[in-house]
Amino acid sequence: MFEIQNYTSFVLAVIVFQLIPGPGTIAILNATARNGIRAGSAAVLGTVAGDFVFMVAAVAGLAAIMHSNPVVFQALQWFGAAYLVWIGIQLLRAKVEGSAVVAEPKRSPAVYFRQAFAVSLTNPKVILFFVSFFPLFLTPDASPVTLGIMMAHVTLLSLLYQGLLVLLGNRVANALRALRSARRVATRLAGIALVGFGIKLATSNR
Repeated sequence: MFEIQNYTSFVLAVIVFQLIPGPGTIAILNATARNGIRAGSAAVLGTVAGDFVFMVAAVAGLAAIMHSNPVVFQALQWFGAAYLVWIGIQLLRAKVEGSAVVAEPKRSPAVYFRQAFAVSLTNPKVILFFVSFFPLFLTPDASPVTLGIMMAHVTLLSLLYQGLLVLLGNRVANALRALRSARRVATRLAGIALVGFGIKLATSNR
């Protein structure tokens, strides 16, 4: 279908990829817990936009350039690791009122879009994933349009899954607001997770 080889396997593989927790998932859930569905939706758009940039770059051959310039690739990896750790430390240091009476300060959805977009761009390994992933499902006579269709599939499935994540995350966040210190614990856990992702990325690329 659409000149995509093993179409069903392709769709299932994209879904499985979405189910793997990553920094983007943390950014979406954190935004949703802090400022609700609008903030979470903005984070979803930021994550999807970041992934789309990597897909376009992969198709354009940026991965080949990065392979031929390992110093540039390594610099991007270290920058990404440092940024994730920095965001995590900010969450660990943030003063979060645990009482249900005190509301989370309202922030523009654009803030969460920018944060999620930046987090999405901090993992240059994603571009290598797309470069190695797309060819697995291309037929020998596939046209360039096929790559665009595959990118559209990934984007649509990402929006659907992450949108569902926002709705579920918002319901959980609303329930947790009634529990003392729940928001503080959730924020600290998000910070620890981001620091962990950053350290893992740094140590795996030494």
